[in-house]
Amino acid sequence: MALSTPSTTVTTTPPHHLPQLFHPHSSLSGVSFPAKTSTGGQQVTLTQSPILKWRANVSFFSGLLNKTKDASSIKQELLDAIAPLDRGAEASPEDQEAIEQIVRKLEAANPTKEPLKSPFLDGKWELIYTTSQSILQTKRPKFLRSRVNYQAINADTLRAQNMESFPTFNQVTADLTPVNSRKVAVKFDYFKILGLIPVKAPDTARGSLEITYLDEELRVSRGDKGNLFVLKMIDPSYRVPV
Repeated sequence: MALSTPSTTVTTTPPHHLPQLFHPHSSLSGVSFPAKTSTGGQQVTLTQSPILKWRANVSFFSGLLNKTKDASSIKQELLDAIAPLDRGAEASPEDQEAIEQIVRKLEAANPTKEPLKSPFLDGKWELIYTTSQSILQTKRPKFLRSRVNYQAINADTLRAQNMESFPTFNQVTADLTPVNSRKVAVKFDYFKILGLIPVKAPDTARGSLEITYLDEELRVSRGDKGNLFVLKMIDPSYRVPV
């Protein structure tokens, strides 16, 4: 195409005079500028070379490695922050806000986009931090609080189980209904007082749980009441009673 002004006219080089940028046998010879003739002149189009595609692939995999590295450092930051907080029972509002900010960074680096389809989900998890005061039992004297709390999930049977340890040993089981690939509706069916006495749960005993971070070691979930849960895997082979 001619580019003209009132005093000058510049015309592009005809197709057969286009310069060859690389030797025909060069490894970079995939870069070319084929000419396409149109009315009034020509247009020059660019085809991507194999080396540019290779660089794009390297960049993609480097991004994945950096994301994993970032998640590992954020996980350690989170574990260090919650270690002195007695699973959240000793957390001040300032502590809770600091934990929330770290968790949001971790959620942004989540390597598992569809947790309900991941084998990492199945098994028995230990609760290491939560904002739920009812689970922490902060209104009870310390000697009457559960020392350790567990949650087990089996995605294949859509079953879940919450368990307290000494001195209460209370349990509750639940049916799960997927809402999407990372969120389930929860309907509790039976409580076990002291781990022995079954009591049918009322129909109103319902909730939901969204899994916002998951790998083979750590899980972060958020409940329907806005509570945050951080858990570590302790037994991937555990099966919830059906």
